[in-house]
Amino acid sequence: MERQRRLWRPIAQYLQRYVKPDGVTLDLGAGYCHFINEIRSGDKIAVDINPDNLLRWAAADVRQLVCAGADLSTIAANSVDTVFASNVYEHFQTREDVAASFTEVHRILKPGGRFLILQPNFAHCARQYFDFFDHRLIFTHLGMAEGLAVSGFRICKLVPQFLPYSSKSRLPSFPWLVATYLRMPLVWRIFGAQMLIVAKKAENSGVDGDATICR
Repeated sequence: MERQRRLWRPIAQYLQRYVKPDGVTLDLGAGYCHFINEIRSGDKIAVDINPDNLLRWAAADVRQLVCAGADLSTIAANSVDTVFASNVYEHFQTREDVAASFTEVHRILKPGGRFLILQPNFAHCARQYFDFFDHRLIFTHLGMAEGLAVSGFRICKLVPQFLPYSSKSRLPSFPWLVATYLRMPLVWRIFGAQMLIVAKKAENSGVDGDATICR
């Protein structure tokens, strides 16, 4: 667990560019809280369906909220600057639940708020995808982006191949190597099997004219 925490530090530092240091950040399906513990934010909220995860792993400055990702009704509308979801949606029971989660995230985000998704991309990890017993749903970067657009989000950045499939992958395996890897987008195309999507709450769905799509 300590190794994973150290590996997440450079990832959080990379993603910090999309997170307001003085804003409100919510980690959806926080699990071991690697992201929310490391990110700089004025107010930090960890959401997980398992209270044991939050009690054990959330840092002292992180608010804990036990609920399902498809029902964030205890969080006020237009109150969050950034929502982050890492390796969450493949565990949902149905695609309808995923759509409900997108709707809830859109509701709680402030206008212009960002939704960051780090997710296994079936298009680049099909052979290993079901090596994890609890993987239920399949998503590609195109399907995920379409679902977000239908839910009212504007896609600002779409990276089909970002991180390796899991922390058990050959690379990267050390924090310094993770940091180096994140500075080399060309290498992502070799080892990347997880997508990164940055979406923004907007009145009109679609893709920004200046969107960055990395293939």
